[in-house]
Amino acid sequence: MDLEQLVSALDDFASPSLAESWDNVGLLVQPSPPHAVTTLLLTTDLTEEVMEEAVRRKAQLVLSYHPPVFAPLRRVTWDAWKERLVVRALEHRVGIYSPHTAYDALPRGVNNWLAKGLGASTCVPLHPSTAPSYPSDCTHRVEFCADNTEHLDTVLSEIKDIQGISCLSTLPSRVEGEEQTRVSLNCSQKALLEVVALLSQNSLLYHKTEILLLQKPPLPHAGMGRLCTLSEPVSLSGVIERIKSHLKLPHIRLALGMGKTLESPVKTAAVCAGSGSSVLKGTEADLYLTGEMSHHDVLDTVAKGISVILCEHSNTERGFLSELRDMLAVHLQNKINIIVSEKDRDPFQVA
Repeated sequence: MDLEQLVSALDDFASPSLAESWDNVGLLVQPSPPHAVTTLLLTTDLTEEVMEEAVRRKAQLVLSYHPPVFAPLRRVTWDAWKERLVVRALEHRVGIYSPHTAYDALPRGVNNWLAKGLGASTCVPLHPSTAPSYPSDCTHRVEFCADNTEHLDTVLSEIKDIQGISCLSTLPSRVEGEEQTRVSLNCSQKALLEVVALLSQNSLLYHKTEILLLQKPPLPHAGMGRLCTLSEPVSLSGVIERIKSHLKLPHIRLALGMGKTLESPVKTAAVCAGSGSSVLKGTEADLYLTGEMSHHDVLDTVAKGISVILCEHSNTERGFLSELRDMLAVHLQNKINIIVSEKDRDPFQVA
């Protein structure tokens, strides 16, 4: 498959618009075209060891969940390991693609996979994603009623000359028994100031004006984090065993919520793969499940009676790769060979 076609298909699987604004997602390293891809290697972190594996296993594209190129590179030399990744990728004609938080927000993405470790539950996003392109650049809707006079025609003509106006419409309306015209329009933040200034020149129009904030509609089931309600309450110790089994971990880190014990029931759990402090903060639940949180955020959380389970950052993400491989195989109609890295691993170990 041609690289451009594959990137388009990957973007279709999880739109980069789902990613957080601070993130760096999409195609990060592109060998000179044409570039055919027959093998795609999946990894959580693209380390030098994983890059050597990609070269050895003849992968033409690496999908690295975490973007190896995040901060701008001022140079590409052999001195720094991330720069060496780029050098090695281009030397061996290996492209690099990263989805990161787009897969976090995806309805069937990383967080939904992590939530499966809780057992049967119903999950909703903690921070729902919104449609990326609605309502375009308009931020407000302005509506007002006016008598059918020449003055209204003049106002409408002046409104049409304002940049940033769209969806201008007029409809017959009856207000307090009088025939009037209902005017509706969408506008940008800048255009709103001009529209209000124009309408304020006529006190009758100005007092009949309504200004509505346009909000992008939420995308069903997409967004950051998950709030999960278990089908049946489970003891904290029971949840721990489920999570360890799901993530294939011999141990996790636990901070008991104030007044809680290992036998305390867990009915609701807030879940965030990776680093969960900012996503989970302020959520009411019996349990927080994530990879890592700052020391002080953990203290604040347990003081509220919420227990915290930490599994290390990438341990809450890596197991998703096998499920992703199967989903991408279907999405790409088995046109390429998709393999999961054998060298990708969490940098921490118990010594």
